[in-house]
Amino acid sequence: MQKIPSSEITPERLFLSRRQFMGAAAALSGSALLAACGAQPTSTPAAPALPADTRTDELGNPLNSFEQITNYNNYYEFTTNKQDVANKAAAFKTSPWAIQVGGLVGKPRTFALEDLLKFEQEERIYRLRCVEAWSMVIPWSGFPLSKLLMAVEPKGEAKFVRFETVLRPEEMPGQNGFGYPWPYVEGLRLDEAMHDLTILATGMYGRALTPQNGAPVRLAVPWKYGFKSSKAIVKIDLVDTMPASLWMQLGPSEYGFYANVNPEVDHPRWSQSSERRIGELGRRPTLMFNGYAEQVAGLYASMDLQANY
Repeated sequence: MQKIPSSEITPERLFLSRRQFMGAAAALSGSALLAACGAQPTSTPAAPALPADTRTDELGNPLNSFEQITNYNNYYEFTTNKQDVANKAAAFKTSPWAIQVGGLVGKPRTFALEDLLKFEQEERIYRLRCVEAWSMVIPWSGFPLSKLLMAVEPKGEAKFVRFETVLRPEEMPGQNGFGYPWPYVEGLRLDEAMHDLTILATGMYGRALTPQNGAPVRLAVPWKYGFKSSKAIVKIDLVDTMPASLWMQLGPSEYGFYANVNPEVDHPRWSQSSERRIGELGRRPTLMFNGYAEQVAGLYASMDLQANY
């Protein structure tokens, strides 16, 4: 099965090979401090700068620019117009911020943004891709979600993780509309949430997340479709029953709980066998589990992925 090339990643202006990228991550992890980690930040702190060397990936693919990635977004809390999200989100306040973590845990706790950034300083992780009906390659930076979950000591009966995002209709005009059960809710199975690939992202492209990309803290699950990666998270609960996500509530026949990238299962209204990379005219074959099959297929070894979509 084809895998994502080790260097398939798109920095702001230049391509960063994965070898250099991960080398930079190792050098930064545990030693580099973010630019604004004080007790009273006035804006979302910047992620560390990234080195770069070439202008294409190993397959010669054209690159997405930072401007493309920040001006074509799915974020219905602001607007359904993908090209207007950045404008609608410009005044969104990302500081101060906190995430309440509870449910079936031994030590429920509220984490301020400063606490989350300490986790990232200890173990900074970079992840690569995001796929919806179109796709993009983004170097998210953050830390393993497992670090946060272990800090609150999950109880044995916890089976799922429920994520809830911010409800702020005075700043998010899309939340004033009808038809969507805000706030946005998503969920993962606990073993998915604890997987090394699953991160809480606080930065991208060597800088802090922008509001339109989910600032200040978002989920990044690279083997699932993009809508599974909740933006602007304010609450995480460990639970014993499968959470009903927003899209499951709206269209259960179209949006299942798992949302794994699977080109063999079509959406009822369109094929998922190919995807369009932002900036490209044509389409390319969709990779099973978004190219991460080797790492995550074992999570679903005994499951019917046609029924569990």
